[in-house]
Amino acid sequence: MNSEPRFALAADPRVVTDLVIAPADIRTAALDCLAAVVEGELRGEELAGALAGFRAVALDPRWRLVYRLRPAPAGGPYAREVFVAAVRPRARFDVYTAVASRLGLNQQPLSALAHAARARSPQMTAAPILRLAPVPTAPTPPRGDTR
Repeated sequence: MNSEPRFALAADPRVVTDLVIAPADIRTAALDCLAAVVEGELRGEELAGALAGFRAVALDPRWRLVYRLRPAPAGGPYAREVFVAAVRPRARFDVYTAVASRLGLNQQPLSALAHAARARSPQMTAAPILRLAPVPTAPTPPRGDTR
């Protein structure tokens, strides 16, 4: 892992807070992971939907590092840079919602299954609403003296 970096490194300022809050073993794994990504030795899993273009690396079963490659600022020694968006727990999709909110991305359903659950079935057609006739009632007894 001691090769020459292939990419520059940039991060959202809130990533520093993410790293400070993270447990020590996660912080160490994140920094090792970043070194490997910057050197071009590691590529994370591609994300889809609103986070298309981003990649996620599992630091352990519960924590993820999310980044993307983007063009580096002009005049620098690198053509592209690794932009780190978040280092957070995966539970309840925390890391992915954090990235979307930090970058102002429009959040879409998280999966095709969620989209299908929210969609209207194509088999549904506009059927006329059936109006039921009022239910006949029994005749009411005459009011009067019942002695």
